[in-house]
Amino acid sequence: MTIKFQNALVRKANKNIVRALSSRNLHPSFDKINNEHSQYVKALIDSGLNVSTLESLDDFPDSIFVEDPGLTYKNNYISLRPADKTRYGESAIMAKEVKKLFDDIYTVQNGYIEGGDILRINDHFIVGLSSRTNKEGAENLLGILNSLGASIEIAKTPKDILHFKSECSLIDEDTILLTTKMLENNIFKKNYRFFEIPKGEEIAANSLRINNNLLIPSGCPKTYDMLSKNYNIISLNVNEVYKVDAGLSCMSLRW
Repeated sequence: MTIKFQNALVRKANKNIVRALSSRNLHPSFDKINNEHSQYVKALIDSGLNVSTLESLDDFPDSIFVEDPGLTYKNNYISLRPADKTRYGESAIMAKEVKKLFDDIYTVQNGYIEGGDILRINDHFIVGLSSRTNKEGAENLLGILNSLGASIEIAKTPKDILHFKSECSLIDEDTILLTTKMLENNIFKKNYRFFEIPKGEEIAANSLRINNNLLIPSGCPKTYDMLSKNYNIISLNVNEVYKVDAGLSCMSLRW
C-alpha cells in the first residue's frame, strides 16, 4: 500500500539562495525560485496535505531544501547531519522549530547523512552512501529506525551521482522510477517494478508521489507520456531548483 500522507513541512527561500551549493556552478534567481516554490506548495495542498511553512534562514543558503537535515517516520522526527559545512547548524535549528509537530525527536549523533540519500518504501528504507552520506551516519540512522520498527538497507550510490534520490524515486508501493545509470548498477535487491527514464529527461527521476498524485518536473514529455496512463500527473517547473542540484522531493518533508 502506498504511504498516505497528511502533512508536509516546507521553508521559505532566502535571498542568499543565489549562493546555494551547485556542482555546475549555476546560480538561481530568487524571484523565480520563489515562484517555483509557491507552485510546489499549491501542488502539495491540492494533493490533500496540510502544509506548515517555516521562516527563511538567511545564514543557510540551502535551507529551502528541508529534506536534507530531517527525516520523518510515522509521527517521529529524526534530525540528520548534512555533510557540507555551509549547512552545519541547520539541523539543530530545524529540530527546535518542528518540536511541536511530532511526538518524539531523535538525532543522528555521528557521521553525516542527508535526506536526499534516503528512499522510503513504506516501513523499509534504502540509504545510498554518497559524497553527502557516509557509512557511520547510515549506521547511526539504522539504529534509530530499527528501534522504531522500520527496516533499513545500505546501498552504494553510483559514481558521479550527488544524492541517491537524484536518480530514482518511489512512485507506488512496488514501482521505482529511475535512470539508466541506476538500473544498470543493480541497486535494488527486491523484485520491484521499474520505469526507466527516457534519455535526456533524467531530471524526472526525482519525482514525488503524494497520495493520488505524482508530481514530476515539467519539460519531460516522454516521461509524462510513459506515466500518465497509470498515474495522475502534476507537472511542475523546477528549472531554478535544478540549478542547485535539487528536485521535487528536496523541498518538503511529508508524513
